[in-house]
This record gives sequence, C-alpha cells and structure tokens, in this order.
Amino acid sequence: MDEKQKAGLMGEVAAARYLRDKGYDILTANFRTRFGEIDIIAADEKYIVFVEVKTRGPRSIARPREFVDAHKRARLVKTAALYLSQTKLPLQPRFDVMEVFVDAETLRVLHIEQIENAFDAG
Repeated sequence: MDEKQKAGLMGEVAAARYLRDKGYDILTANFRTRFGEIDIIAADEKYIVFVEVKTRGPRSIARPREFVDAHKRARLVKTAALYLSQTKLPLQPRFDVMEVFVDAETLRVLHIEQIENAFDAG
C-alpha cells in the first residue's frame, strides 16, 4: 500500500469515527457495485447518508470537495439507488462529502469537515 492509499484509508477511518461520535450508525463501508463505490453509508434518526470521503494534505491545490465532480456525483447517485433498492429503510437519503486533511509525513489527521447535503440526486 502506497502513501496515498494509506492516507485515503486513514481518512475513511477518521470520517467513520467522526460520524459515530456525532451519533450516526455506520451501516456499511466501501459499498461497491458496477456503478461505483460509496465510502460510507451511515444513518441517524432521520437520514440515510451516503458519504464520499476525500482526503488531502494541507497544501492541496483545491478543496477536497472540488474533486467530487458531476461524473462522480452521478455514479454515487446510481450506487445509492441500488443500495436503497436492496434495503428498505424508512429514512430520507442524503449525500454528504467529508473532507479529511492529513499530514502526509506523519499521516496524522489535521482537520475533518462534513458537508451535509453536499449535492442532491437530481
């Protein structure tokens, strides 16, 4: 596993911990289909949340959320629709992006930001 993969995995673990600390239940991680992958699927009392985690260093050329482009959003929506067709939860779906900033050398988490309702399925 290279440094980028380690940082990505670390970001996903940190994001899941952050969500649990905020009261979310983690339903699954790395849900894969032919359409794509959802990093984390979580739920609270009102929402089922499909979370895309983007991990970057503090000197990244752009905010991590900017890497969730229209193509990526469309794949996430298709993957979420497949998950929802298999799981009958009476919750409102929501798409969040988690930005995780890490120190590339120490792989220490510097900051996490959750962008709730980052985009919609339309």
